[in-house]
Amino acid sequence: MPRYLLEHVHRAEECAATFSAFSGHDSPLRHQATIASCLYGGHAIWWDVVASDEGDALRLLPFYVARRTVVTAISDVHIP
Repeated sequence: MPRYLLEHVHRAEECAATFSAFSGHDSPLRHQATIASCLYGGHAIWWDVVASDEGDALRLLPFYVARRTVVTAISDVHIP
């Protein structure tokens, strides 16, 4: 199955709404750790997900978050 990086960026005043949006959305991403820069002023969140296509990857997120999320197909590479 393809792997995608979901990158969501929001403004500082949107942090609470971004996290709260998950409370009404059934997703395997809920209650899981991911990486974010909010505590350091960057206000971006990244998820590494497996999904059948970009649309399915975005459906893992609540609409409020997904509508401002960039989806990038990714894979592991070995750095020589």
